This record gives sequence, structure tokens and C-alpha cells, in this order.
Amino acid sequence: MNVLPLSQWQFAITSIYHFFFVPLTLGLSVMVAIMETIYVRSGQTVYKQMAQFWGKLFLINFAMGVVTGLVMEFQFGMNWSDYARFVGDIFGAPLAIEALLAFFLESVFLGVWVFGWDKLSKGMHCAAIWLVALGSNISALWILIANSFMQQPVGYTLQNGRAVMSDFWALLGNPNVWVQFPHTVLAGFTTAAFFVIGISAYHLFRKTHPEFFHHSFQIATVFGTIAVALLILVGHTQAQHMVQTQPMKMAAAEALWHSMDPASFSLITIGNLSQTGDVFAIRIPYVLSLLSYNSLTGRVEGIYDLQALYQQQYGPGNYIPPIAVTYWSFRAMVGAGFLMLGLAVYALVHLMRGIPLEKMRLLKWLPLAIALPYLANTTGWMMTELGRQPWVVFGLMKTAQGVSPTVNTGMVVASLFILTLLYGFLMVVDVFLLVKFAKAGPVPEETRLEPEGETYLDEWLPKQR
Repeated sequence: MNVLPLSQWQFAITSIYHFFFVPLTLGLSVMVAIMETIYVRSGQTVYKQMAQFWGKLFLINFAMGVVTGLVMEFQFGMNWSDYARFVGDIFGAPLAIEALLAFFLESVFLGVWVFGWDKLSKGMHCAAIWLVALGSNISALWILIANSFMQQPVGYTLQNGRAVMSDFWALLGNPNVWVQFPHTVLAGFTTAAFFVIGISAYHLFRKTHPEFFHHSFQIATVFGTIAVALLILVGHTQAQHMVQTQPMKMAAAEALWHSMDPASFSLITIGNLSQTGDVFAIRIPYVLSLLSYNSLTGRVEGIYDLQALYQQQYGPGNYIPPIAVTYWSFRAMVGAGFLMLGLAVYALVHLMRGIPLEKMRLLKWLPLAIALPYLANTTGWMMTELGRQPWVVFGLMKTAQGVSPTVNTGMVVASLFILTLLYGFLMVVDVFLLVKFAKAGPVPEETRLEPEGETYLDEWLPKQR
């Protein structure tokens, strides 16, 4: 293997490790803020305990996310210096704003929140965690503004072989940002919801801290049902945008070799998934056109036609991404999404009907559902990035052109080996700490301030039979 595939493997591995932490940070910061808001409004201490307990898990995850994220930006100068040189005037601006504005906002007020218990007023302390949540999600926005330029370049001019920013507002208004950002944020909300649902179900099944985890389960179920339903709708919009801007990615995700109108949806395709075509396929008529255009008719371009078009437009070369990975990652992401929707609705129905959570047949299996959003997040990222290949900046620069010319195979092998081991160690530490504190449950307070009787959510949820 030469420098290019090794550098690709290194960036993919470090990105997947880092993205393991990001969605939970986005969603759990908001959920903790909601819990503390309920505490401020109701005065019921159980919600303060919830904010502190889930906040502790948030802090562990946040710390690991920061550590793994720092290394990623160094790779642009180390392994991808030609890419950084070509697009640095554009790519660097949102990354700098993310660090100077969003990350500082997030980290400063996280310190205020951690050390401000019983030192600030309830309202001020609650405002601090909301600012942490705001900073976390604004941070994601700026990262995705940078990434969206790679997906759909806008607001630039080419000068002396480099892409130079010509319109900052066009960069902010990039249509790809406003389908990708909501999808990413809602994926984070879904991840946090199933994280809380799974841990709460674990304790409810074992009848440990039942009151505490009953309320946590309630909030996470309502929050998660809304989030995953919106996530699927936004994902549909993002797929329609992809058909217009990166049709090869959609063709690869569907293993669609020949253009079709109306286009059928691949339920499953089995074979070598190479340019020779399918060995066995089950396709549902009209569905791909319906998903692409909200109409039973509509032409969806196939891989062969797009390859010929791109050769005319960009010159000789292979413009077909890795089909098998793109195809199956798309199905893993969508399948996990709909399974989460089913589980969230299942839990919500039990809550709305007032059925005791301990009688849920799937209660003991819900902790396993924590893995579902991680599966969807990882495979969704793989489809987004691998489906764009061979481009690092779509239509402007191929991945092979972005690799550093001065690094050699030995350098990349050494850094790949070291970073994989380091990130793997951090992953083990993170999971160990999360499992340890999640199993331990909340630390009970000696003095309980909440009034006896109904709690805040019981005012609108039916009483359990």
C-alpha cells in the first residue's frame, strides 16, 4: 500500500473514533439542560439529581471528544498538505470561528456549570448549561459549513491553482449545510435519547433507583421519539438534495447501474457489486423516484451514465465510489433509524397508556438499543464521505491530489499504528467510565426538597395502572 490509501485509512479511523463522542455531546447537553430547567421551574430535587447524574456522563464523553478532535486537524497539515494548501483559505475560516467562538463558549460555561452548583442562582446556573448546549451545537454548525464546501463548493474563485473565498455569505448559505446540519443535530439528539433510555431501562429492570430512572425514561422517550421522527424526515430531504448535487453517491447507494425512469428502490442486492452488474436483486418499482422527487416518475441517473458524463466533464478517470461500502452503509443507517423509531414509539405508547414500565416486554433488551444510533452515525458518515470518492472537494480536487508529497509510507504506517492504538485505548477508557458510573446510578441526597405526591411530568402523562 502506498501513502494515499494509508492516509485515507488513518483519517477514516481517527474520524470514526472522534465521531463516536460527538453526537452524544450534542444531544446530552440539551437533555441535561431540559432536566435542569424542569428542576428550576418545579423545585423538585429529583430533576436536579438527574441533571447532575447525566451531566457527569456528559462530562466524561465531552473530555474524550476534545482529546480525539485535536489530532484530526493536525492531519490536514501532515497527511493532506496539498489539500490544505488548495482549500485552506476557505476551509480554515469556519474551523477558526468554531474554535474561537463556539468551542470557547462551550468550554467556559461548562466550567461555570460544573463549579457553579450552590454558588450561582438557579436561573443563572441553568442558563450556563443552556449556553453549553448552544455552544456544542454551534460548533457542529461551523464544522459542517467546512465539510459542506467539500460536498458542494460555493462562494469561491480559482486563483493560481488555489480555491480562494469570494463570498463568505454564500459559504454560510450553502444549501448542503441546511440539510446536513439539522440531520447531524437530530442524530445527536437521538443518540442521547437512546443512551438515557438504555441506561434507565437497565436500572428499571433491576428495580434500582426506580423513581429516578422512571423520570429519566419519560423525558428521553418523548425527546427521542420527536428527534428520530424529525431525523427521518430531514434525512429524506437530504437524500433528495443529494440526487441533485451528487447523483453518483445516490446511484452507488442504490447499486443503480443503469438510469431508470421511473426508478425502483433496491430492497437488497447480492453479488459482487462491481461494474459487471448485479447477481441477484430485489427492487421495488417506483419507490426510488418517489423518494427522490416525491413523484412516481422521475429519472434517477445510473452509475454507467454518470461515469460517462463525468469523463466528458472532468477528463479520463474512474469516478465510481466503492459501491459495496456505500450500498450497505446506507442500508445500515436507514435500517437502524427506522428500528429506533419503532422502539421509541413502542416506549411512548406504554407511557401514554399508563402501563408500568416494569411490564414492558422489551425492557431488558432496551440497553442494547444504545448501539443503534452509534451504528447509524458511523455508517451515515461512511456513506457521506466514501460515496463522494474519488473527490476530496467535489468537482474541484480529487483525493489523490490532496495527499502530502513529502510523507512516505513508513511515516504514515507509524502514525496510523500509534493513533489507532491511542484512540482505541481512549475508547476503552471512555466506555469503562460510562459503564461504571451508569451502573452505579445517582448519589442520593440527604435532604429531599421535592413535595410529596405527583412529579412534574405526571401532570400530563397518564397515571400508571
